Amino acid sequence: MRMPRPTDSDKELFRDLVGDFAGASVKPMFANLGAFVNGNMFAGLLGDVIGVKLLDEEIREELRNAPGTVGFGPGEQPLREYVGLPTSWPRDELSDWLGVAFAQTSELPPKDPRKKKS
Repeated sequence: MRMPRPTDSDKELFRDLVGDFAGASVKPMFANLGAFVNGNMFAGLLGDVIGVKLLDEEIREELRNAPGTVGFGPGEQPLREYVGLPTSWPRDELSDWLGVAFAQTSELPPKDPRKKKS
């Protein structure tokens, strides 16, 4: 399976949006990007789609019913807790949904960093 690749402008947009949230970090993931808070991923960039992790099922379903949203994840198996937003959406709308994902994921217990193999 071939992974979709984001453009440089999609990467720049994602980094700029995530930079609005104190304590968030961006890491490369499979030629794409992931955004983390306390070691937990709250958003990702896969090609030209920004996936936001929404733990509240009602909010997640509300967003899934919005025009333009898609499943988020590689191939035919979208990640259950994520909803995909096109990078073409208005910046303030993307930022608002990233804020919801950041706030919900911030409530999760911190993950211990993985130990590097020696």
